[in-house]
Amino acid sequence: MAFSDHPTATPETISDLVDCHDRMLRRDPGEPEFHQAVREVLASLPPVLDARPRLAAARLLERIVEPERQILFRVPWQDDEGRVHVNRGFRVEFNSALGPYKGGLRFHPSVNLGIVKFLGFEQIFKNALTGLGIGGGKGGSDFDPQGRSDDEIMRFCQSFMTELYRHVGESTDVPAGDIGVGGREIGYLFGQYRRITNRWEAGVLTGKGRGWGGSACRTEATGYGNVMFTAEMLRRRGEDLDGRQVVVSGSGNVAIYSVEKAQALGANVVTVSDSHGYVVDEKGIDLELLKHTKEVERGRVADYAERRGASARFVAGGSVWDVPADIALPSATQNELDGAAALALVRNGVRAVSEGANMPCTPDAVKVFRDAGVAFGPGKAANAGGVAVSALEMRQNAGRESWTFARAETELAAIMKDIHDTCYATAERYGAPGDYVVGANIAGFERVADAMIAQGLV
Repeated sequence: MAFSDHPTATPETISDLVDCHDRMLRRDPGEPEFHQAVREVLASLPPVLDARPRLAAARLLERIVEPERQILFRVPWQDDEGRVHVNRGFRVEFNSALGPYKGGLRFHPSVNLGIVKFLGFEQIFKNALTGLGIGGGKGGSDFDPQGRSDDEIMRFCQSFMTELYRHVGESTDVPAGDIGVGGREIGYLFGQYRRITNRWEAGVLTGKGRGWGGSACRTEATGYGNVMFTAEMLRRRGEDLDGRQVVVSGSGNVAIYSVEKAQALGANVVTVSDSHGYVVDEKGIDLELLKHTKEVERGRVADYAERRGASARFVAGGSVWDVPADIALPSATQNELDGAAALALVRNGVRAVSEGANMPCTPDAVKVFRDAGVAFGPGKAANAGGVAVSALEMRQNAGRESWTFARAETELAAIMKDIHDTCYATAERYGAPGDYVVGANIAGFERVADAMIAQGLV
């Protein structure tokens, strides 16, 4: 949506949005994912800027799209053969108006400053929607953990934290996991932080092991939360997940626990995927086999299909979105679902699409879903469950508590319902009923903007 597409927007509001957008393009060239994320938020804001002129007068837009701090460092490490490698490390501390910076670390060859900025910018509004007092940040490295030994990953994580430790802390910046960073990597990072600082500061990282400060339900939280959000969207339409056919992309943490929660609510999940292709399992994904293949053996979905037998077939390449489904849960990576794929899903009768990954749908795809009346859950709302339980982990760490799984999941369900209801109500209030993109962007923006104004020009 272009800024000028809002028929009631004042010329002054349009001019402010265009100026902010053009300034960003000039100052941050070569960062298309960041540009895309910013453009989506700015395009939602004319109604709130017109209704609340004080927000426009405070020149918040220029400040909110500029990170408070960008940290770039080298990460030297040695492989098992004694060869020295040098990767880049990143941490973008985007906005702390609501609390300490909070956001994951991603280890993947695709990571660069633009990717980290896009993720950090999304995190501002996602974290605001949780209502849990956390700011937005993100980080990572272009290190590829695929095929590396445990010792190599440990050495890399120790080198990474040897630089990062000076920038983080439980009241400053609290990283967590993301693609390529799970419980193993968090353990190595935490151990090095503790060694360097000589402090047991459990709240400095989230996603820790249950025996040393981690929270129950953190592993499951992003996938569970996305399905909970999907269920709320369907409930608003008088529908539910029971008996629905679901396609899921990806086969990492988010995808696995999206499958688990969708199955628990009666859905038949028939796909998972990875960078080599996808699996269609007509009987429904065998969750235990998938977990063993991916979490224990760190194998491929092709291995799952081979072991599953006649009900499953592996498709090399291709598009998982060609598989007919009532519900689609893109849970792999950014911009994985384009306009053509969205049209295929709509032709096949998709009822709801909810983003388990960060910005997995291109702008063209989002437009297709919105135009077709498909219930669409944007990632900053739908996948906020992970960071929500991370914030609950921080709360447990602060009180030296350890909650049961049932309590943590109950808290998560309440937060996801509140996020859904907030997005829905905000969209209605600003003249876009049923548009969760508008609702999420404006609701998150208002919470951050009010805090920024209250704290002065900082």
